[in-house]
Amino acid sequence: MEMEKKKKKKKKLVGLERRKAKAGYLFILPFIFGFLVFMLRPFVQSLYMSFTQVELGAGVFELHYNGLANYNYAFRVDPEYVRLLTEELLRMVVYSFAIIVFSFFVSLILNQKFQGRALVRAVFFLPVILSSGVMLGLESNNQLIAQLQQTVETTTSGISITAGLQTILRTTGVGTRAFEQVFEVINNIYDVALASGIQIIIFLSGLQTIPSSMYEAAQIEGCTAWESLWKVTFPMISSLFLVNWVYTVVDFCMRSDNEVIEKIRTTMVAKQDYGTASAMTWVYFVVVIAFVGITSLAISKGVYYSD
Repeated sequence: MEMEKKKKKKKKLVGLERRKAKAGYLFILPFIFGFLVFMLRPFVQSLYMSFTQVELGAGVFELHYNGLANYNYAFRVDPEYVRLLTEELLRMVVYSFAIIVFSFFVSLILNQKFQGRALVRAVFFLPVILSSGVMLGLESNNQLIAQLQQTVETTTSGISITAGLQTILRTTGVGTRAFEQVFEVINNIYDVALASGIQIIIFLSGLQTIPSSMYEAAQIEGCTAWESLWKVTFPMISSLFLVNWVYTVVDFCMRSDNEVIEKIRTTMVAKQDYGTASAMTWVYFVVVIAFVGITSLAISKGVYYSD
């Protein structure tokens, strides 16, 4: 009897997993259809173009196969590409980590009960709602927002706090490259907060699914608030760290101030070197995909999925 019950339970779980899988595929079906219809052909053409020299003229668009010449130019001839690629990848790691940490702790605060909580949540999510071309234009060109950012980053006397700390650490011999990256993030805390809206909402939705009985049981067992954070909260929403990490990395690669993308755009538009621009794009794409895959695999090892 026990064996039959176990078999029935296993069949139910398999059926439930299949229904979840079907729902997931139906959810992403529009994207798959759009990719196959509108993006697959340009995707393949871009890859082929990276191995060719593109000849442009009046009514002329010819591709001449030249092997790995474009990739060789990008890595060994171009004086800027490798440096920009390295710096941008390092900046991506630092900023993505800062955004995840910032959004996690802000979501913890927003999950508490206090007056005006709905208004504070709206303030953090407002940039996401208004993330259209108009908002992007305001962000980059509006003098009021620029002055507000400068006010947040500096003191009223006009002296940057982080610049003062950097000077102190350098004079004591502590000012290393790692500290410079940290100070850069602090100086750009406005950008970190602006890019954390989606991540905060995802973390907040996960926090609200944790039963209050789990915290009550932990409190009865003698856990402090700090211990409950790491023993209850963190494991229960650990899967959302993986989701937010992938989203944050991909979102960072689409920023308007991405120097690698700007380099590719200059090569393609100003120099009209479509072959080299395609090669640079594919190198950047493969590196980012590899980074996302490796880090996601590492993060997934520590993810806890509750039944």
